[in-house]
Amino acid sequence: MARVKRRQIRKTRLRKLFKRSKGFFNARRNNLRQAHQAVMKAQSYKFRGRKEKKRQFRRMWIVRINAALRPLGMNYSRFMHGLKLAGVGLDRKQLSELAIHDPSTFSAIVDRARAAQG
Repeated sequence: MARVKRRQIRKTRLRKLFKRSKGFFNARRNNLRQAHQAVMKAQSYKFRGRKEKKRQFRRMWIVRINAALRPLGMNYSRFMHGLKLAGVGLDRKQLSELAIHDPSTFSAIVDRARAAQG
């Protein structure tokens, strides 16, 4: 009878696979083929989700900035153009935090952007 020398490798691989499929429903958790397909699908969703999260945060920051600008009589696109002309180097995340937590500083930045547009 032939001697098996790769059993531990397979066992480790399967243990890792079933550990990753923990919490899945029905055969997707403990059937080899279905668990493998489910884990591959989950990994592709995970990869895609990391990219989508960045887009969603950027959209949220833009919405917050625009909502803070409306009472000050300006819209988002004109504000961003004014910031670029004024040479202000704040990103959207910082601007949205300023709009929420420090409205006086945010209104000063808006005035600066308005003045840069002429």
